Amino acid sequence: MDVKAYEKKAEILKALGHPARLCIVKGLLDNDGCNVSYMQTCLGLPQSTVSQHISKLKSAGIIEGVRSGLEITYKVVSKEAIQIINAIF
Repeated sequence: MDVKAYEKKAEILKALGHPARLCIVKGLLDNDGCNVSYMQTCLGLPQSTVSQHISKLKSAGIIEGVRSGLEITYKVVSKEAIQIINAIF
């Protein structure tokens, strides 16, 4: 396995290494996607904090958002992240 493959997996683990982000990804998988308002309610965190966590998950390639009007629904797109979440839970 080359170094790039290890770097990619390490980035995913770093992104999932925060309790709120772990909860977001688990919640997205359990609910087949949802929006920031729903996540905010579940986590009990301010919208700005949830958005920061979403930004980190997006930049790590773990989740993607699909816009529908004014609302963005996020879904998990990383197979590696799904495997990690399934292994943990």
